[in-house]
Amino acid sequence: MPEPTLALLRLSGELSTKARATRRQFVTRLLRNVRDALDESGLPYEIERHYDRILVLAEEPGALEPLERIFGLQSLAPSERLAVDSLAQVVDRGEQIFRDAVRGRRFAVRARTVGSDALPGVRGRDVEVELGARLLPDAGGVDLENPEVTARIELFQGHAYFFRENRAGPGGLPLGSGDRAVALVSGGFDSPVAAWQLLRRGVNLDYVFCNLGGFSHQLGTLRVMQVLANRWSYGTRPRLHAIDFSAVSRELQRASEPRYWQVILKRLMLRAAEAVAEGSHGQAIITGEAVGQVSSQTLVNLRTISEATSLPILRPLIGSNKEEIIRQAEQIGTAPLSAVVDEYCAMVPRKPATAARLAVVAEQEADMDPEILARALANREVLDLRSLDPDACGIPEIETDDIPNGSRVLDLRTRREYEQWHYPGALHLDFGHARDAYASFAKDQPYVLYCEYGLKSAHLAELMRGVGQRAFHFRGGTRALKRWAEEKGVSRQADP
Repeated sequence: MPEPTLALLRLSGELSTKARATRRQFVTRLLRNVRDALDESGLPYEIERHYDRILVLAEEPGALEPLERIFGLQSLAPSERLAVDSLAQVVDRGEQIFRDAVRGRRFAVRARTVGSDALPGVRGRDVEVELGARLLPDAGGVDLENPEVTARIELFQGHAYFFRENRAGPGGLPLGSGDRAVALVSGGFDSPVAAWQLLRRGVNLDYVFCNLGGFSHQLGTLRVMQVLANRWSYGTRPRLHAIDFSAVSRELQRASEPRYWQVILKRLMLRAAEAVAEGSHGQAIITGEAVGQVSSQTLVNLRTISEATSLPILRPLIGSNKEEIIRQAEQIGTAPLSAVVDEYCAMVPRKPATAARLAVVAEQEADMDPEILARALANREVLDLRSLDPDACGIPEIETDDIPNGSRVLDLRTRREYEQWHYPGALHLDFGHARDAYASFAKDQPYVLYCEYGLKSAHLAELMRGVGQRAFHFRGGTRALKRWAEEKGVSRQADP
């Protein structure tokens, strides 16, 4: 039977600044989260706590991998432990462990003692000097600034811990040690990164998804949010509140001018998030907005949007650029899934307001029926993200990357975009009109739908499937369709 793997976990430096009682509470929460992560493996393990260190013994090294994603941990080091009572024992064993690793290479020794009972009379500096002298004859020299190999030793409670690898943890505060909040999410790059930053501060989150794009959009968003739930939310059971915003968006478009759609839509989403927060003791709303990233995110607009709720709105990405956000999404693990969750394009006017005043927006909203949002909230789905299987949700097979012979091709973009380029023979349909009239479409032929990014077309294809029509949406939107047309030798020019 293989030897158990020992991991030495260091607590985030922030925890050491807390008062003793507060730190005790935080560490208790951290241990709960560590146990939850280890339980996921289904393998036996043991946990020990010593000062500001946590030791985990597991039968399989793979069981330790989730610990790299525990908020409140600064680092994780697979280690070897030895009971010692003298400096000579530490140096002898250190030489055996590290000799081959430093052979012909520049090295450094880093040693420290933890607690007053680490090893009486022995300092970390003593270990560094003695072990360094032992290793030097086989090594390529000492390099304290940029070593190729670092031999690390920690001494506490009569034991020495030897390790080379020091895996970085996310730091921050243990998840669940802070208050509760809700995060508005869409499945794109920004909102999951914003949510992750609040998770790292210990905030326990539920998520609010205002669905404008039908089941396909919801499924894509579920997959993204499950990365946060399954990989980063140990010790908690985050829920996603999925609210069908299709009727809300129709009412919004009926009652207001297109240039204000984006601002009013964000205000309605904040009201929905506030209602969810009130039911889950949430103290704030988190969004992924960044100044100037899109035209609706000017400071004037953000102020007008913020007036929709009395809860604090936290915008951790407010000063970030898109490249920084995508880089962090890659580190978190959401980027590959966010990249295929298309932007919903039906609510993006050609000339959106960039300085929407509250009085004007309030006047536009006054014509809306407030019961529509209330009904959407009452009928929302509440999904346990850590137990849900998106693959079992049964999405219709609506995507295609081909246009079969005999298909009726529908272009759901604006008239201007259609006139600039459309697939030969495609019929232009306003998305709003098509959404109201699709049930009357003929059922004797297949339909292929496309739009700017692929989300409007997926939504309409899903609706059409629901009434028995053979409808598909072209995967990837207009750009992908143009590439396909070029490869097939189909003209990219508009029909005369």
